[in-house]
Amino acid sequence: MAEISTYLTFADNCEEAFNFYKSVFGGEFHTLMRFGDSPAEYQGAASEKKKVMHVSLPIGEKTILLGSDTPDAMGPVNVGNNVSIAIHPNSKEEADKLFNGLSAGGQVTMPLGDTFWGAYFGMFTDKFGIHWMVNFDKGHQR
Repeated sequence: MAEISTYLTFADNCEEAFNFYKSVFGGEFHTLMRFGDSPAEYQGAASEKKKVMHVSLPIGEKTILLGSDTPDAMGPVNVGNNVSIAIHPNSKEEADKLFNGLSAGGQVTMPLGDTFWGAYFGMFTDKFGIHWMVNFDKGHQR
């Protein structure tokens, strides 16, 4: 069965926020990737290179807090669009099933597809206005 995490998005202060969360929860970042670390074809403006593309902070045994800054091209970050539910399915087939089922009647913002970070990933807003991310890490099948 899939696991679920909370994914937080920020205008430009993701690193500051996650350093604060780390000071409260303890532990170390599992991942901290910047937009400037991605392949050139995926990078935005030079001013965005130091923004956080993805950060993960394990909290307890099965909970991970995830986050990123939002590229300017994706529009402003507002209360209400800054939290997503991240689903981590156990297989590509489960990813397809969950993505297609939950996105029915909603709006797909990024279709499921292979990514440069080794995942099968997509994003959508369901018909109730809830933001979702589906990320099947192909290197870590359960």
